Order: sequence, then structure tokens, then C-alpha cells
Amino acid sequence: MKVLIVEDSPDIVEAVTLAFQIRWPEADIVCANRGSKGVEMVETEKPNVVILDLGLPDISGFEVLKQIRLFSNVPILILTVRHDEPDIVKGLEWGADDYMVKPFRQLELLSRVKALLRRANEPGKEPPLVCGPLSLNPATAQLTCGDSEISLTPTESRLLHRLMKHAGEVVTHASLAEAVWGNDYPDAADSIKVYIHRLRQKLEADPTNPRLLLSKAGIGYLLVKPG
Repeated sequence: MKVLIVEDSPDIVEAVTLAFQIRWPEADIVCANRGSKGVEMVETEKPNVVILDLGLPDISGFEVLKQIRLFSNVPILILTVRHDEPDIVKGLEWGADDYMVKPFRQLELLSRVKALLRRANEPGKEPPLVCGPLSLNPATAQLTCGDSEISLTPTESRLLHRLMKHAGEVVTHASLAEAVWGNDYPDAADSIKVYIHRLRQKLEADPTNPRLLLSKAGIGYLLVKPG
């Protein structure tokens, strides 16, 4: 298992590397301190997962993400100090599979990496799930809503799948976190909020006034059951 860290801070590289050495020693860690080198190493090193900073000295992490997605579907986790929602949304829109804000918890970082790898290696044999006008194929993360075809990210697909299976019921933040990462974390609710925001933009006629995907303050979210 090979991990590519694209990060220009030696302290962060050391901290991430140490986390793997202690708890996942069989992982092979390779590093790039410039964005252009990171793009090149995705091709030459064939990593199983990429941990990507946004603030790089030559090109932005967003540009790195964009270039990688031109030729590779390798799972990418953004690890950055930038915590504003527009940055998170942009990262997910441009193809990141997950987003974490520094300072990070070692166990959470490793758990999220393992969740990305698990999702990438799943056989995808689960049949499509239908809920009213929504039909979701978990294997392809493709959603049909009436006559419209909507492409979802793997994380969006997992969240919606859990909500569709429990349509008409409130699904807790903890349950949604478990569906995405296999575990719950102290800041999981904030991360889920961003993904729900993206789902509303794709599903709702007016995302600012949702009718399908409702919030239950302090608890979780509810997908309105058809009929």
C-alpha cells in the first residue's frame, strides 16, 4: 500500500509519516513538496491514495487536483488549514474524495484513509436502490431523478444511500459518519453539512429552501419519503 503526500511543510510530512509508521507500518510513504512533482508522481509511483495540501509553493492544490483527475481516479484526501466552506465545496467539486482541516487527529486521518481505500476496492455488487423518483446505483454513484441523470461523488453516494434506505426517518450525524468513514468523529457533523449542501444543489429546485432533504437541528437529516 503506497501513500503519496503532496505537502511542502516538513513538519506536516513528518507528522503524517509518523502516524503511518506507528499504526500502519506496512504502508510505503512517498512525498512531493511541489504540486507539479505530485502530479508527476501519481503517474510514476501509482499510489493507492494521495494526501494533498492546498497551499503549495508552485501551483495550488486545486490545480494539482484538477490535473490528476484528467488521468487518474486515485482516492485523494485534501489536508489543509483552509477551513472555509467555499474551499471545501470547491475541493469536492473538483474531484477530492475527502477533506480534512489542520491540525489533524492521527487516528482520524488514518481512519479516513482506510475508508477511502475500502471504498475504492469495493466490488460494487449492491443493486440499485429506488426511493420514489430517485434511483441510485451504488456501484457507479450514478443517480437518476425522474428523467435526469446526476453524477455523485463516492461520499455523496454513500450519504444519499443511507438516507434513501431510511427515507421518512431522521438519520443521525453519527449514522451518516459511519456510512462514509466507518466511524464517528468530533467534527464529523461539520463535514457532513458540506456534503449535504452539495447534495441539495444537485437535488433541490431551490437549495436554499429544501423540500426533499431536510435538516433536523442537532440530530441529523431526513429524506422526505415519497407519498
